[in-house]
Amino acid sequence: MEIKEIKSRLTIHTVLNHYHLKADRGNMLRCPFHEEETASMRIYPDTNSFHCFGCGKSGDAIEFCCLKEGDKHKGILKSAELCSGLQPINSRPVKSSTQLKENDPGILTRIFESFTNGLHSPISKRPKEYLQARNLDYELLEMGYNSGQYHHGGKLSEGEIKDWLSAGMLIPYKGSVPNGSGRTYTCFAKDCIIFPIKSAEGRIVSLYGRGIKENRDGSGKHFYLKNRRGLYPGYPDPGAKRLILTEAIIDAATLLQLPEITNQYEILACYGTNGFTHEHQEAIRGLTGLEEITFFFDGDKTGREAMQKYQGELSGLLPEVKLTGIETPEGEDVNSLSVAHSAEIFTHLLETRKSFLLTETGLTEKEQDGDQSMPQDPAVPAGIFNTRNPEFITFTTGDLKMVILGGVNLQQLDRLRLTIKISRSDMTDPLHSIRHTLDLYHSDYLEKFIQKASEQLEASSNTIRRALAELTERIEQYRISRIESLKEEKPQSRQLTEQRKVKAISYLKSDNLMERTGRDISGTGIVGEKNNSLLMYLVFTSRLRDQPLHVISLGSSGTGKTYLQEKIAELIPEQDKLEITILSENAFYYFDRKELKNKLVLIEDMDGAEQVLYPLRELQTKRKISKTIPIKDSKGNLKTITLRVEGPICLAGTTTRERLYEDNANRSLLIYLDGSREHKEQIMEYQRKLSAGRIDTRKENELKELFKDMQTLLKPIPVRNTYAEYLKLPEYVFKPLRTNAHYLAVIETITFYHQWQREVKTDPESGERYIETSLEDIRWANHLLRDVLLAKSDELSKAERSFFESLKKWLVANSKENFYAKQVREAFRMHPSKVKRYLYSLTTYGLVKITGGNRFKTGFEYEVAAMDEYHNLESSVSSVLDEVLEDLKQKTSGPGGLQVVYGQNRPLNSKETSKIRAVVQ
Repeated sequence: MEIKEIKSRLTIHTVLNHYHLKADRGNMLRCPFHEEETASMRIYPDTNSFHCFGCGKSGDAIEFCCLKEGDKHKGILKSAELCSGLQPINSRPVKSSTQLKENDPGILTRIFESFTNGLHSPISKRPKEYLQARNLDYELLEMGYNSGQYHHGGKLSEGEIKDWLSAGMLIPYKGSVPNGSGRTYTCFAKDCIIFPIKSAEGRIVSLYGRGIKENRDGSGKHFYLKNRRGLYPGYPDPGAKRLILTEAIIDAATLLQLPEITNQYEILACYGTNGFTHEHQEAIRGLTGLEEITFFFDGDKTGREAMQKYQGELSGLLPEVKLTGIETPEGEDVNSLSVAHSAEIFTHLLETRKSFLLTETGLTEKEQDGDQSMPQDPAVPAGIFNTRNPEFITFTTGDLKMVILGGVNLQQLDRLRLTIKISRSDMTDPLHSIRHTLDLYHSDYLEKFIQKASEQLEASSNTIRRALAELTERIEQYRISRIESLKEEKPQSRQLTEQRKVKAISYLKSDNLMERTGRDISGTGIVGEKNNSLLMYLVFTSRLRDQPLHVISLGSSGTGKTYLQEKIAELIPEQDKLEITILSENAFYYFDRKELKNKLVLIEDMDGAEQVLYPLRELQTKRKISKTIPIKDSKGNLKTITLRVEGPICLAGTTTRERLYEDNANRSLLIYLDGSREHKEQIMEYQRKLSAGRIDTRKENELKELFKDMQTLLKPIPVRNTYAEYLKLPEYVFKPLRTNAHYLAVIETITFYHQWQREVKTDPESGERYIETSLEDIRWANHLLRDVLLAKSDELSKAERSFFESLKKWLVANSKENFYAKQVREAFRMHPSKVKRYLYSLTTYGLVKITGGNRFKTGFEYEVAAMDEYHNLESSVSSVLDEVLEDLKQKTSGPGGLQVVYGQNRPLNSKETSKIRAVVQ
């Protein structure tokens, strides 16, 4: 009997029955070719074939017999014996009427069209946000969204419901539903992005759902229709020469968006690390012109092990095809790389792909030069080191099996103390095993243990000694790799493409840069607060200078202080900022020496930094901190070392307690947030538009990336304010020394932000290169700092001032001159203690006086003593700034403006001015 005739008669179930094996309802059974606890072998009755996802063995009914008999010739004879008396069968048996409809391409195509329409609907906000976060373009890719609402309210006819039931899209609900009536169904893949899985003819034969609700570990739920068949994104082009295999469908979809990859490669997705099916094998085998297969799996242990397993399968199946692998960064996958990096990273990874020998411990590059390779002694094969469970590490070599119980200590590299169990795999007697806790670096104790283990295991001491030596090497490598993988990855320097660089420079050179910046900051999701947001952005930009500015946001709870700080911080590159919630007392002293240099330090609430206020003030003022501590040397002797951390830093924080952090506030600009009813209504209006999908979040993200690009292009350069000696502050300002320094620093920061528009000049005496301040910079500083200077000139706190001005308006509106505390509390709906506190403060400053009443019955009667005091103060502050600027405009003439002598406090004379030579940037 010929092989062809055997295949036409022998079914896989006949073979299984002969060997007393039976598959479950899902056509799964425990693989008879290796030991396992859970079933990993799948039977495919339609094609009379099998595939084990554990050991990788696969084939048809004849191959199964050959593997069971242990010999190819005996297997063929057994197959012929089992065929006797059997009639020829079709390779694909005729399905029942129920089976015919299940996964019917026509039904699934109509279903997928409805999902596609659902995704493109304007009300589908959540799936679009999920796809945007995943960097997947639903306009470009073939995908849909299943909201789970398609069968509600009679949307489907009886015939359509039967079709959807047969396709597996609806599942009858067997439980009881409170207050429910009629038939109830459970939906397949509810709240999932749906991807079509296609046959060789390009028809949709199955569906895959990816949940948009993340699990606790950050992963999404996965759904496949039962009796899954087909491939994603479809069968490869028969003429394909190069093929990329990805671990998941979402990874393949990510690569399909990149023309530079799809123009050269066919893409094919596996269904997870155990999802390389027999259909995948047959599809790849049909690519007669295939030259190379590239694995692009996740950068974790399971991904590398899956690559190893499938490389072994394909190397035997297609020995003439080159197999290569991409070293995905640890903890990353294709999609996460797309989210965090530009498309150039995929081109780079593909260009650096390598031919790999896939071993138990990972990927090792093949040696090209035969003389350089070091073939291992075949008599001493390398052991298998399995670290899948870090608390139960196994090492198998020859007949010895070693288990490390409790894992490996990663902290003390000068010792290797562990609890080990050694047993013989060829013996089942429990006496032929030994457990011991020892230090593999302690040679004396180790030698005694080897002798003891040799006696108890009845094995050669040289064998045990060699095995322990190899185990020690493997553990050392494993420990170093684990320590490196656990290190917190620091943000890498931002790399700009030429196109992005040109766009950012063009923005920095644009006319009306400050106006455009303020307008675009509002376009990143910030509502109102135009002056405060632009001022905070300039403060954050000053981190690049030798003397940065600092800012503290003040306001009552719920006014959006933290929100404003976070949104402006999103415009700063990740590597330039450090976000902190709570700090311990000595935390700042243990940063690397230059780790905080020119960093933006963001404190969510100043209450969380109470213990570190002193080092913060020192970093603000002295731009460095140090601390001397005692430590013990290697001999146990005490000695002192000094911890030093260098600044400068740019500090930003928020608080509701205005007067509590006065020492830190003196070193910072104070901005008060708008707590008015109109501003709150604007915020709520934005929230409603965001919920309705009327906010273009993609444009907001593009603006944020553009601001980060611009920040990357700003470089440290000295600024000279030639008008500085003519500037003065209003005389009403409290603590004028530090306020004056802040005023000048803001002007210099505005000039610094315009560095791409200013000539870079060189001082003839010092050789220093610098840029100069313009009158427009001073005008903008006056405009942005007007409210800040007004607050610093006011005797009242912002909350007290807001209450007092509201009280004045209420008195005028109601034509009142006198009032009682009870009337104010009822009108403003304020807590009595707060009203009492405000009135006490106002009477203390003489702004309100008591005109009658008594403490016990009616309460005191009050009268406002000065109705126009704040208006007068505001006018005085504004007029001083405007007069100084106008005076400067009259004093200066010509394009050069005023120049000053370097290191001296006087203007240049005519001869010195002529020596200045300008160097155009």
